[in-house]
Order: sequence, then C-alpha cells, then structure tokens
Amino acid sequence: MSYSEYMHSGLCVFADFIKELSLKVSESCFGVLEVEFRRLHVISESIREITSWEQRKLGDCFSLLQNNTLSRAELSNGNGVAMNVHYGDVLIKFDECLDVSKEQLPFIEKHSVADKLKTSYLQNGDVIVADTAEDETVGKCTEIMGLTDQKVISGLHTIPLRPNGKFATGYLGFYLNSAAYHDQLKPLMQGIKVTSISKSAMQDTVIRYPSDIKEQELIGRYFINIDHLITLHQRWWEYPQQMCL
Repeated sequence: MSYSEYMHSGLCVFADFIKELSLKVSESCFGVLEVEFRRLHVISESIREITSWEQRKLGDCFSLLQNNTLSRAELSNGNGVAMNVHYGDVLIKFDECLDVSKEQLPFIEKHSVADKLKTSYLQNGDVIVADTAEDETVGKCTEIMGLTDQKVISGLHTIPLRPNGKFATGYLGFYLNSAAYHDQLKPLMQGIKVTSISKSAMQDTVIRYPSDIKEQELIGRYFINIDHLITLHQRWWEYPQQMCL
C-alpha cells in the first residue's frame, strides 16, 4: 500500500469515527432533554438552593403574532423588503435556535405584504412553530436570535409566538422541541396524509421553566454549546469523507 493510499484509508476510518461520535452526542443531548425536563431541579451554584420551576399554560405565556401565506415560489433568494421564515425550513433546515445573522433567508419583495405585517416583525426570543408537516414533526419550532435591525416575518404554515415575559436565550427553543413538551401535541394533531395543529389547540398545552432566569441561561447555553460541538464534529467528518469519494 502506497503512502497516499494509507492516508486515504486512515481518513476514511477517521470520518466514520467522527460520524459515530456526532450521533452519540446528539442522542445524548436529546436524551437529556426528554428525561431531565420532566424531573430536573437545578441546584444554584451561587446560592446553593433548589430553584423552583414554574408550570403555565402556553396561552398565558405567549402572545400570537401574524404570519404571511406566501408560497416558496413567491419569495426571492436575492433582495427584498423583509426576510421570511418558511415552515419547510423550520422543519428541515433550522435547529432549535435560528441565528438570523448567520442564516440565509428568502425575502419578501412586495412592500404591501410586509407593511401589513409591520406590527408582527419578529424579535429576538420569538418562537416560530411549524403547524403543518407530513408526520409527527408538526410542532417543531425555532427560536429567533441574532436580530439587529433586520426585518423578519413568519411565513406560510407557521405560528409565531412572542413571550409575554423574559426568557433566557435558547431555553424556549430547546424546551419546546423536547419530548417533554412535544408529546403533548401528539393527541392534538389532525390529518392523515398531511398533519397539522391549530393555534387554539396549543393554548392549553403546558410549559415548564425555572423561575430563576440564570438557571434558564445555564440550560440554554449548555444545549447551544452541544449543538456547536455536534456541528464541529460533522464538519470534521465531512472533510475527510469528501476526500474519500
């Protein structure tokens, strides 16, 4: 075996190892989400006491915003007056948190459409829920972050939610995508070939969160860091994998 063939073989083995590691990290991450949000009480490192957790109906914690009904074909990949969050991207492309400063979003070109939704321009911390899917992924959501002066509007088949109170960055995105919350949506889903969930049906679902926002920050930061670690490992895996082709 030549030196180049030896290196080629080694990179392929390394690629498989990184892929397996990424999957294990991901599975561990969501395992924690599924189990810990049901039973976790976080002990504060600063005051050494158990932090209480709040339990509230979603309808009491969020206000509904408006969304547009533009199809993918009616959006522009170039420039426009406002960016658009499409439900298909929420289901497939975006993670629990959508950093607007780092993602390329399609644009709404018509001023008339954007102006009608001016009061519903998204803010950091807003949550976008996909209300339609082909399976039980309906209800998957993403939390908005990284907004500065951009105009962003929630798109077709989405339910945009604005928290009535302050939540730490990342907490809602990860909690609302966890089985601890999402399992509540399954009995509320309707449809056979296409599954959907309504705004009214979601109002009585229950969310849980630490009353201390510092504890929310620790949880949000932990899972954001896990996401970054998974992305890093995936990139390490993809590079040698491409060389193996």
